Amino acid sequence: MRIEYHEFYSSSLNRMMPFKSYGHGGKPIIVFPSSGGSFYEYEDFGMIEACSSLIEEGVVRFYTPDSVDQESWLNKGKWPGDMARMHNAYDHYIVNELVPFIWAHSGWQGGFMTTGCSMGGYHSANFYFRHPDVFDSVIALSGLYDARFFVGNNLSDPDVYFNSPVDYLSNLNDLKYLEAYRHGNIIICTGLGKWEEDTIRDTRLLKDILDSKGVPAWIDFWGYDVDHDWTWWRVQMPYFLNSLRAQGKL
Repeated sequence: MRIEYHEFYSSSLNRMMPFKSYGHGGKPIIVFPSSGGSFYEYEDFGMIEACSSLIEEGVVRFYTPDSVDQESWLNKGKWPGDMARMHNAYDHYIVNELVPFIWAHSGWQGGFMTTGCSMGGYHSANFYFRHPDVFDSVIALSGLYDARFFVGNNLSDPDVYFNSPVDYLSNLNDLKYLEAYRHGNIIICTGLGKWEEDTIRDTRLLKDILDSKGVPAWIDFWGYDVDHDWTWWRVQMPYFLNSLRAQGKL
């Protein structure tokens, strides 16, 4: 398997941003770390190994950027709007700096996929829904989709509101976005086991919203023995990738 380390200076974040890539071809997948995690977390927790056959066959290629969560949604010393503006700087880095790099590096001509586990599930869904011109697929595992989890009930700042998928999607009527979602591949999954209470609530809410908008999505609730843990995410990710491949969507 081809594994490469990369870094370049981000003018959006005013720092060097490291990341790794895994694979030699196929659909690019941007992986967002779990809460405050690093760019090497996905490899360290065995997710790359779990998907290795698809990577080695050139079906997919993973890119694993670093996070800034400790300076955005997890920084409880900041006002909610300041949390969101730090996240928006990260959004600008991903979409306007990292994505062009990946286009050049991979030679891929189509849409990208987002994925992540736990807080990475939040990021993957939020990036997908905010940027359907870049991302045409998402696999969000055990994610939270309501910014109130990070900021309480204060959604008065527009920068917070527009990073809370269950809120901005509820009020979305823009056909350009809705048609993009209807032609995309949306997979939202959570277990029903330990530490999944918040993700179960948000996943059900997201399902209701997408249903109301006529947006097809694979919303999957796994068993009561399926906990909020890497053990299960290592099973889920290759399962969903192989399912998309069997459907001719990879």
